[in-house]
Amino acid sequence: MDTRELVHIIPSVTTSDGAGVKLRRSLGATPALRLDPFLMFDEFGTEHPDDYIAGFPMHPHRGFTTVTYMIDGHMRHEDHLGNVGELKAGDVQWMIAGRGVIHSEMPQQTSGRLRGFQLWINLPAREKMQPPAYRDIAAEHIPTVALSGGGWAKVIAGTAMLDGRRVAGPINPAPGTITTDPLYLDVGLPAQATFGTALPVGHQAFVYAYEGSVRIGAKVLPRSAAGVLSDGAHVTLHAGADDARFLLIAGKPLREPVVQYGPFVMNTREQIEQAIADYRSGRLAL
Repeated sequence: MDTRELVHIIPSVTTSDGAGVKLRRSLGATPALRLDPFLMFDEFGTEHPDDYIAGFPMHPHRGFTTVTYMIDGHMRHEDHLGNVGELKAGDVQWMIAGRGVIHSEMPQQTSGRLRGFQLWINLPAREKMQPPAYRDIAAEHIPTVALSGGGWAKVIAGTAMLDGRRVAGPINPAPGTITTDPLYLDVGLPAQATFGTALPVGHQAFVYAYEGSVRIGAKVLPRSAAGVLSDGAHVTLHAGADDARFLLIAGKPLREPVVQYGPFVMNTREQIEQAIADYRSGRLAL
């Protein structure tokens, strides 16, 4: 069995987005730091309202999927069609922007901790202009498995082998219906504990440590960094001297050209220019 190794560490960098929300960006901090099919990965987390209170007012998207996973706090999503979603601790929103969405993501608190992640997953060329679609997943609908070696694992998307059991997450459509075939796990381990699972050979995969650190093979992935894995059928992760919590995310690469201009991700410059023109004329999300 080929075991995956840690081949590249992408430290997150402090930045801001929206109306000034402070966050940490690893994948996608530059175009060279994408990991097909993953375009961008952000961690937001603070107890200081001034760092998040302005939120993400109305803004457009076209050509990809956003996955928002809340750990703490309360965020409200609203779009130009009147859709409203309330994301609270442990909830996930899976949003296919497709041909166009204009939406806001606004904190519903004026104090306390707001913490979570947003992942951008590319769509293949043939799916970029599909109608937008949403799936809001409550925390209680995300399976959490107690691991025999200590700790736990949540399966948000895909199907994972956990202690010899196949566990399917709520984003788990029929094979082939999501081209990138994503796997998204949240894993918590006590100090010195070990976690292992199978991964599809050929899928790109990364680990993001957001509490403690984890060792993969001979290398240590520090906190707030994304670790790109080599190919293989299995991965094993070891918690360090402290409890650890990390995300393990994998997907089938698209191997298509990527042209990005802010919130628009297409395959050609001409398509980007069309997206800008559609947004300015009000046709983006029609």
